[in-house]
Amino acid sequence: MTSINALPVVIKNITPEQVAIISHGQVAGVDEVGRGPLVGDVVTAAVILDPSKPIVGLNDSKKLSEKRRNALYQQIMDNALSVSVGRASPAEIDELNILHATMLAMQRAVAGLSILPERVLVDGNRVPEFGIASHAIIKGDGLVAAISAASIIAKVTRDAEMDTLDSQYPQYGFAKHKGYPTKAHFEALALYGVLPEHRKSFKPVAERILLQDTL
Repeated sequence: MTSINALPVVIKNITPEQVAIISHGQVAGVDEVGRGPLVGDVVTAAVILDPSKPIVGLNDSKKLSEKRRNALYQQIMDNALSVSVGRASPAEIDELNILHATMLAMQRAVAGLSILPERVLVDGNRVPEFGIASHAIIKGDGLVAAISAASIIAKVTRDAEMDTLDSQYPQYGFAKHKGYPTKAHFEALALYGVLPEHRKSFKPVAERILLQDTL
């Protein structure tokens, strides 16, 4: 039997046995949504699930239909021991860069939990400094229930914010592309320019700002 203390900080190819070991107790799963978009906050979530109230069907949010994601979101909110959302703004992303802003948002999500977790499990290959025993798990959002739950909370939260932004600026199509660098988003940038909510340091936005300044 593998000891939890023997597990590396970054875990690749995690086994079902390791998932069971590392998920024992009050463990916070952490994931992010929104590193790639050109607009809006990067959103993170931290979730501590209740072992006595298992939620069936948790998975990487990207592998779930919108209807299924929304249903699971509500189950997580109703049954988890604690849920917290953290974020970093476009201004913070521009100042820090997207990687460091994401780490900051994850720290904020964990700090916002109503329960101090015994351990933090983060999707990916990097762990911010939480002051708590932590592991990064490659593809953890599809393998570890608490991280799957965090990915769902973050995804549903950010998608709702993009829907709100769409109602403010319907010509940009945010409800469809969620701020990602799609052809439609590039066309909207070219036609209507850069919004305050855009990430000014991201190349397509920075190029559009330069073009606006020369006109």
